[in-house]
Amino acid sequence: LLALPSEPATYAVSGALVVLFGWTAAVSRVVAVRSLAAVASVLCALVVAVAAGVSLEWSAPRAALVVLVVPAVTVAAGLRSGPPALPLAVSLSLEGAGAFGALVALGMSVADAPFLALVLASCGVLAATTALRPERRPGAGYLAAGLFVAAAWVRLAASGVPDVEAYTLPLSVVACAVGYLRSRRDPALSSWAAYGPGTALTLVPSLVVAWGDTQWPRPLLLGVAALAVTLLGAARRLQAPLVLGGSVLALDALHELAPQVAQVFAALPRWAFPALAGLLLLAIGATYEQRLRDARRVRRSLGRMR
Repeated sequence: LLALPSEPATYAVSGALVVLFGWTAAVSRVVAVRSLAAVASVLCALVVAVAAGVSLEWSAPRAALVVLVVPAVTVAAGLRSGPPALPLAVSLSLEGAGAFGALVALGMSVADAPFLALVLASCGVLAATTALRPERRPGAGYLAAGLFVAAAWVRLAASGVPDVEAYTLPLSVVACAVGYLRSRRDPALSSWAAYGPGTALTLVPSLVVAWGDTQWPRPLLLGVAALAVTLLGAARRLQAPLVLGGSVLALDALHELAPQVAQVFAALPRWAFPALAGLLLLAIGATYEQRLRDARRVRRSLGRMR
């Protein structure tokens, strides 16, 4: 802490601490000490990375690329060491510290959309690299897909693209085709892994654009597409298309019906709102057990879907 006001002292002390804690994590025989030392080494490396960005007089979004070097090193260390060389607790601590570094980089880049898209895509690459390890494959693979999709959305928004479907729809078709081929080889594969990223890649940004669109063609086409996805998910018993399509369809319908609903409520007298609320509570209370059974039945049905 005393070294932070001085640039040379910051590099010297933080660099020495990185080496010291890294050496402790490598040679100690106590798992708890190795885990804490690994986390401390990564945190000190983050201080060095942030200081490098300040020394280069880069803005925070640009300096985030330097900070990403630290999570990249932790991912490389995990791939090189492997499960036999590192105890599980140490490996998880190292990955958690690297993930914290990635969050720091995301926070630094959030003010600049193009850099945010680049950082999201870089984090997706790191997550996909982590997914090469068999014991990390499911979770890291889902995270990588989500980060790549988010990077595409942010990049489209930053570029001011009004017709997002022209860019996302071809990628969605390819992603869903790959998911279909993968699901044929592995029938137990979750629909969220097979079709989730491809479906969300087009539906979600299109919904965002539709909410700001004053014309009717886009919401209508989006509603038709979401309805088709929902029916396909219900027919094939696929959870991801059913949930994503149904959610987008409901939000799209809410956006289109909101002005009419507002006009109806504006025409009602003031005493009608408490009366309607009371009737709604009475109906819910009278049919509470039935609604509870229906909710449980729906949850079980969704749970049985792939």
